[in-house]
Amino acid sequence: MNRNHPSSRLVVKKRKKKRIRRRVILAILIPIVVLFAGVASYGAYLYSKADDVISDSFEDVSRDKSPLRDAEIDPSIDNVSILIIGVDENDHRENQGNGLSYALMHATFNKGEKSIKLLSIPRDSLVYIPEVAREDKINHAHAFGGPEATIETVEYLLEIPVDYYVKLNFHAFVEVIDALGGIEVEVPYEFTESNSMDKRDAIHLYPGKQVLYGEEALALARTRKLDNDIERGKRQQEIVKAVLKKTVSVGSVMNYDDVLEAVGNNMKTNMTFSDMKTFISYAASGMNLDIETLTLEGQDYQPNGIYYYQLDPYALSEVKSTLQNHLELTTTVNSNTTPEVNASGSDISY
Repeated sequence: MNRNHPSSRLVVKKRKKKRIRRRVILAILIPIVVLFAGVASYGAYLYSKADDVISDSFEDVSRDKSPLRDAEIDPSIDNVSILIIGVDENDHRENQGNGLSYALMHATFNKGEKSIKLLSIPRDSLVYIPEVAREDKINHAHAFGGPEATIETVEYLLEIPVDYYVKLNFHAFVEVIDALGGIEVEVPYEFTESNSMDKRDAIHLYPGKQVLYGEEALALARTRKLDNDIERGKRQQEIVKAVLKKTVSVGSVMNYDDVLEAVGNNMKTNMTFSDMKTFISYAASGMNLDIETLTLEGQDYQPNGIYYYQLDPYALSEVKSTLQNHLELTTTVNSNTTPEVNASGSDISY
């Protein structure tokens, strides 16, 4: 692949050596935002329910605005960004708290275009983490300092503000799809996969278009036994579309109460209900909502026998420019130069 060719820089290139688990948590974020934005139209009960869920899920960070913003933003009129943090926190694993993030996605919302750009950030990306003042895997930032440290790391990497964050655990994916009554997707081949409780080969699916419920959809989104990360990424995109389609359908209105319960039990965010309601304009676009997916190109890097994903600087620069333009930032904000440091050993378990 010619990295200097413009058409190649935003091409998805997944690491094939080590399994990237739990990235599928993020597949449900955009439909969730659409759902919360839309419930205001469906009566006082759902409106009050959504307000309560968001209030219970609220968890602020210690800043009023991103340091890369000149002033506080108003999501009803401004272009904004949301960092989506996927975590694999399960009671049976006793890993509640600031564990590793298993998935990161940065979403920019352009108010005028009613468009969204979703950047998937590989979990093993070697980046500078301000919280510990050294380079390490980006998924370690959450273990070092929770959402705030992760936000600071992503802002340093992309040189654009992170206005909000949403932290979802693994159960959100399963419970929301169950609450929607399943989604219709194409299963490409027969396979078995572990379930959300790590029971080996608990899910057995056959090929063909069919309705999948939470655990089954999760298995489809995470498997790559018979192909690769590229194909798995395509399946996850199809799942996102299926969830979005089901969420905005008229038939799902009666399920919103259960969906709200599922999300409320599995989410933390610094967005208020008033903030969330400003996304009604995106929800109104329905299936015509313009969503572009991006990822970061890179290569395998193994100093001292530890695996990292080394980001390609040219591709990274183009992604930065794309997101800055989408947010309509007039100039490149706070251009950073990563300190001259080497990847060091970490006290985080790999």
